[in-house]
Amino acid sequence: MTEKRKSGFSAVLIVIIVVVVAIIAITVPTYNNLATSREEVNKSYAQVENVVQRRADLIPNLVNTVKGYTNHESETLEAVTNARAGVSEADSPEELAAANEAVSRAIGDINVVVERYPDLKADTQFVALMDEISGSENRISVERKNYNEAVQAYNSKLVRFPTNLIGNITGFDEAEYFKADESAKEAPVVDFNN
Repeated sequence: MTEKRKSGFSAVLIVIIVVVVAIIAITVPTYNNLATSREEVNKSYAQVENVVQRRADLIPNLVNTVKGYTNHESETLEAVTNARAGVSEADSPEELAAANEAVSRAIGDINVVVERYPDLKADTQFVALMDEISGSENRISVERKNYNEAVQAYNSKLVRFPTNLIGNITGFDEAEYFKADESAKEAPVVDFNN
């Protein structure tokens, strides 16, 4: 009887060890895969912030160039400066999207001001800055797309079984997509030919 008990205990112990090893074999790679995907999302978001900040960093030069030609446009220039400040204060993709849209609207307002000052439209520094800003718009669009693709890949992993169980237990949450503000139906138009 004691020999039978020892044999039964050994069998139960072996089963428990096999189950624990199987759980670890499934859990560790899944956790690492989620962690890698989350870091890809973070890296992509940082790149969105980088290109949005790059464009925002061009704003002081643009404002100073416009100031050199205009003396009565302080309200527009102040709005541009305030919009730029919103970029550095953004803490989430939603806030960054709203700040980015505010900068886009402010740049559009500068384009309206430029129409009143033909000499400004001909200024090489102004034209170069507007080209830089236009290029930044394209970079922002590409990086937002890359970020949203990383979010989609990560969020897709989080809803699959058994990854969803492991993700819930270990604290992985869905990432937020970068969505443009509702008023941002089109990119600002930069036109130097008028």
